[in-house]
Amino acid sequence: MSSIGFIPENYFGKLSPKDIFGTDGPFEVDLGCGDGGFLLQMAGHYPDRRFLGIERLLGRVRGVCSKAAQLGIENVRVCRIESRYFLEWLMEPKCISRLHYLCPDPWPKERHHKNRLVQQDFLPILSRALTDDGEFLFKTDHEEYFQWVLEHVEQSGLFEQIEWPEDAFYYPKTDFQLQWESMGKPIYRARFIKKKIA
Repeated sequence: MSSIGFIPENYFGKLSPKDIFGTDGPFEVDLGCGDGGFLLQMAGHYPDRRFLGIERLLGRVRGVCSKAAQLGIENVRVCRIESRYFLEWLMEPKCISRLHYLCPDPWPKERHHKNRLVQQDFLPILSRALTDDGEFLFKTDHEEYFQWVLEHVEQSGLFEQIEWPEDAFYYPKTDFQLQWESMGKPIYRARFIKKKIA
């Protein structure tokens, strides 16, 4: 795997963005980056930011690393690890500028809802990892999961939902989003900012 693939030296110690990239600057995370389409477009468009993709499947990680190397994109890394473990145990507090969670598996059956990443005990972990003005951006084609996320975030009291106009900033569509839109499915999206604690 190329140097774009990041493997922590210690899975029980805290990491800073500088540990991953060797430089300081805005740091964004794409949870479940898949084939890396969104991740690489963002990294190419924002060369002054650093982007880390989190993905469990080795084949996908290798694919993203290969594409990034071919494109000559240097401000991106990919780590093969479980999303919640990464946020809870590896990242130092207040280091992520924006966290992107796009088109995840909605686990639609009620008995599988426990597998959803966004739960009440997850949101404090996310809040702790974000910078003081950090953002959480979420998209799904599944209306019930969208409402689930809205309700859980509101109940947590840790985030404030803010407007997200289509033209607010450059934000490419994932392959899943393009596929679902071609099928006529609506895409639900929400943008949250971490609340300041007095």
